[in-house]
Formats: sequence, C-alpha cells, structure tokens
Amino acid sequence: MPKHILINGNFLCRNLTGIERFAYETCHCLDELLSQENAGDIELSILVPANAKVIPDYKNISIIPALALKSFPRWDLLYFPKICRRFHAEGLNFSNTAPFGRKCGYAFLHDIYAYDFPADFTSFKDRLIRAYSCFHYKNIAKKAKKILTVSEFSKKQIQKAYNVEGNRISVIPNGWDHFKSIEEDDGIFQKFPVLTEKPFFFTLGSLQKRKNLKWIVEYAKNHPGQTFAISGKTISGMESDQIENLASLKNVVLLGYVSDGEVKSLMKKCRAFVFPSYYEGFGIPPLEALSAGAQIIVANSASLPEIYKKSAHYIAWDSTNCDLNDILNEPVEDPAAVLSEYTYENAAKRLFEVLKGGSK
Repeated sequence: MPKHILINGNFLCRNLTGIERFAYETCHCLDELLSQENAGDIELSILVPANAKVIPDYKNISIIPALALKSFPRWDLLYFPKICRRFHAEGLNFSNTAPFGRKCGYAFLHDIYAYDFPADFTSFKDRLIRAYSCFHYKNIAKKAKKILTVSEFSKKQIQKAYNVEGNRISVIPNGWDHFKSIEEDDGIFQKFPVLTEKPFFFTLGSLQKRKNLKWIVEYAKNHPGQTFAISGKTISGMESDQIENLASLKNVVLLGYVSDGEVKSLMKKCRAFVFPSYYEGFGIPPLEALSAGAQIIVANSASLPEIYKKSAHYIAWDSTNCDLNDILNEPVEDPAAVLSEYTYENAAKRLFEVLKGGSK
C-alpha cells in the first residue's frame, strides 16, 4: 500500500510572499516530479481550505476540498489532523505550524525568529504572536516525524534552541524560478518619475523589524545625495518603528505595495538591491534580484552569507559606516552557480527524497 502524504493547504489562503511562495512553487514542482519518478510507493494529496485564494491545478497530486472553513488556529490544531486520520495519511506542513503531538507529521520551520529575538515583540498583540509561534516551534522540534528547514543556519538555530539531533532535520532550500515567468512592468516609473531622474537603491520586503529599516534610515540621513526606493507593506504585528522616519527623508521614496512585474522592473533598473536584514532563515528577494541582473548588497548576518556566498556585496547590519557606491566597486563572483543551486525544482527533489525516507 502506498505511503499517503497529505499536504496542509493553509498557505493557499494567503498572499504569495515568502513561505507561501515557497510552498506553492515547491508543490507544483513535486507534482511535475511525480510524472517523472516511479512514485508507486508514495501518494500525495492536498487538503484545500474553503477560503483558498486559488485552487491548484495538479496532474498527480489529488485535491481534497475542505467541507467548511475552519478558523485559524483550529485548522492546524484540530481539522487538518482529523482529515489525516481519516485518510491514514502523514501530514506535510509548510507554514511553521503543524498539528499538536504525534500527528505533527513532516513540518517546516523556516526559521525561529520569534524565539531568537523576543525583544522585537513589544505590544500585547506581538507577544501573542510570539507565544503562538514558539508553541509551534517547540511542538515541531519535539514531535515532527521530520523537521524541514531552508538553510544550514536555521538548522543550527533549531538544534541549539530545542536540543534536536541533526539527523532529525533536513535542509530544503528556497528558489527563485517563479521570477522567470514574470513580465516587467515599467508603469512604476510613471507613478514615481523621480526614479528616472537619478540612480536609486531598491529595498523590498515586509516592513518588519528584522528587515532592519533602521539601517536605511541612518544611512540615508548621512548620504542625502543617494536615493532609496522602498516597497512593501506592514503585516499584523512586529511592524518596524521606522516608517515615519523613512517618510520624513527627502531621498527616500516609499512605494507601498508593488506588483511582481513592477518589482522586476525596479530590480533591473536599480543601482543595486539592498537587503540589510539582521535575521533571515533564507531571504528570497536577493535571489530574485540576481536573476534580474541586479547587483545585491546584503547584511553579513544569519543565513545570507551561506546562501549568497561571493555573489553578493556585504554590509554590517549594525553599522552604516560605509559608502554603498564604494562597496559596489568591490569584485563579486558570477551568480550563475548560486542561481542554479537554489531552484524550486531542486527543493522538490530533496523534499521527495525525504518523504520517501531516502534522505537525511
């Protein structure tokens, strides 16, 4: 009888950013892989919530629609494990959450930010988010059949925080290849004509504290002749406290939410893509920027040196004592090797091996 893996489709209810993008793209590659591989010993299905923004079009992964919408967090803790039991399936969870206890299944911990940076969670709502996140971190670390993460950095953090043996954790890195199908949209330069008048540095990401917008604020203040374009929007909880400071600077252009096509145009035309985050489990945007031909300047912290190696220029996340124009004069390696290593196809192949039980 084939081993049945049931994918937790909770990521289908949210916008495709970060974790959701990884889950969506990797599942599509898994579906294609099932056409090529002898998968007679494994069966994949996905449980799709009633409020999913999109219903995947799979050839080999069967769709199981949820009969009713189950509210967060009931979906992860009660409804999804119930359906796993009904179909005698092991769960596959992409979103840093998983059923409690023995029904945890295979589960991703992309990072353990809430555990590692408690001081970033200041408001009452932030602290609730942190408590819920840490509940799932610990549950996955202690109970998952296999812990899945996206970098060696995150693997080491999980091992250290929860005293987990390394052979229980498999690294399945992120990818960028969704960016190939995105068409450039130069309309962003009609909305913000100032970006056509002078070279600009571009920054993209959710406006969280860990994205380190404080670095941009301090650097932009000290370099009024250099222009910064910043896109992204705040998410519930953990918002950066630097938004007002950024808005007050004449050399900073706040773009708000921009489409994928506009992002690609900005990356192609920017002086460089700047990513000063002090904590990232992986960090996808610099990969997208490299694929668009941009130079990247990233913080020398967390997983970023592991992922980007010598294809990136580096800055200290806690010091603006530098000049980005000078940094860009430093040599870097061709990013082709990095771009070929980190793809969703490679992620799907690694994940498939783990699900079959043939990979550490």
